Amino acid sequence: MADSVSREEVAVISNTDITSTESENNIINTMVERGTALLRKLEINVAEAEKRTGKNTVNMQETYTVYLIEIRPAETEGGTPAAPDTLWRRYSEFELLRTYLLVTYPYIIIPPLPEKRAEFVWHKLSADNLDPDFVERRRVGLENFLLRVASHPVLSNDKIFFLFLTEEKGWRDAVLETGFQDKADSRLKSLSAMFRVKNPDKRFTALKQYSDELNSVISQLLRIRARVADRLYGVYKVHGNYGRVFSEWSAIEKEMGDGLQSAGHHMDTYAASIDDILEEEEHFADQLKEYLFYTDAVRSVCRKHELIQYELEMAAQDLAQKKQQKEELATGTVRIFSLKGMTSKLFGQESPEQKESRLAALEQSIQEGEETVKEKNTECQEFVRAAWDDIEHFKEQRDKDLREALISYAIMQISMCKKVWTFILVCILCMYINS
Repeated sequence: MADSVSREEVAVISNTDITSTESENNIINTMVERGTALLRKLEINVAEAEKRTGKNTVNMQETYTVYLIEIRPAETEGGTPAAPDTLWRRYSEFELLRTYLLVTYPYIIIPPLPEKRAEFVWHKLSADNLDPDFVERRRVGLENFLLRVASHPVLSNDKIFFLFLTEEKGWRDAVLETGFQDKADSRLKSLSAMFRVKNPDKRFTALKQYSDELNSVISQLLRIRARVADRLYGVYKVHGNYGRVFSEWSAIEKEMGDGLQSAGHHMDTYAASIDDILEEEEHFADQLKEYLFYTDAVRSVCRKHELIQYELEMAAQDLAQKKQQKEELATGTVRIFSLKGMTSKLFGQESPEQKESRLAALEQSIQEGEETVKEKNTECQEFVRAAWDDIEHFKEQRDKDLREALISYAIMQISMCKKVWTFILVCILCMYINS
């Protein structure tokens, strides 16, 4: 992403029910440039979430959440906003879309989905995936996912992604018709297979190591943040007890009664403010979680490159063996022990016709092997070129997003400290004035 993104270029979540503070968090959480053709033509929003009850695939009753996707033209004639086209999607459909993108574009770091169930929670935060606050944060994350995809120069042009935004019923059939599930199964098998590349690309090795380190650092940061939230919540709520004490104290004091009563009121207000503070912090935690999940996408690209490199090395090794077999057959010398050599010694040499036939078969096999090596080499080079272009794009996006998120978090903490000192000063002044 370019660093010159202005507020007008930012894709903002349009939900009329959110507060100004939440709106600001949504802006921070969806720093997506409108640089692609799709985002220049369409505005994409996940406007609301709705809880529904129905029967699942095994005919059992279940409760689930659906999300309303709204799209409308970015520019309309006369300046009058057009009525949005809307459709509902379940979280599982977002998962299906992302799986399709992973299989179809293995060289691209596919944006992650928000967590299906809450992770790194502190005790006051509900881990229930139907909790309204969690559903709201997931709504923000799902919109962020759509905007990430829509802003990508390659993914934004995908036909299946466009159908996901526009066709509520026919989309699933269209994505299944692509046959991506067969590729997905083979991809899972290949990615889970154990193999070692002889000549790994140092750039991808370094990137994989960085991804592992980033995953570890963010996980540790989120765990520490959850523990700090627990302690902070306890400190604030203790002041609620102080508020009750001051209020009771004011009833038996004549001269300082009003000051103590006012101080108790401010203590209660201070204690209650922690809920909004920690809820605001959750938005920043969600931004960190996005990049925690991004690390899996980065590792997936690195693993795919290892697989292609491994296939190239195996094809080259097979070709070298066939060339050696041809040379041994032509010269009549055997460099290494082989079953074929032992057979020749026991039963005699092959006839000239058999030898010619084997040489012709080996020559044909060598030509096919050379073509295979050439194709694998071209595939590997194209994958590296395409993947590294996307990796550079991801690095720019990562640096910009994390920098803005951490700066915004620091600003929020400064604002919170100012409020704390304001409470303290007002409390002292009220007691002093009425003493």
